[in-house]
Amino acid sequence: MTEKQSINPLHGITLEMILTHLVETYGWEELGKRITIQCFINEPSIKSSLKFLRRTPWARKKVEELYLKSETG
Repeated sequence: MTEKQSINPLHGITLEMILTHLVETYGWEELGKRITIQCFINEPSIKSSLKFLRRTPWARKKVEELYLKSETG
């Protein structure tokens, strides 16, 4: 199990850390254009976005993929 986790590039990174990084990198407006979900477009906040992303696997996957792309350049 430890070997699988060490291969996972998101190991040890919380969803809040990912979202905070993306907001700092792109801003809410650009983030809403890249991933079209209401919590990024209509009165966005970290708290409401985290709540939505934790309940919505497809949206969380898109956020994680964008994070990985932003980290690798």
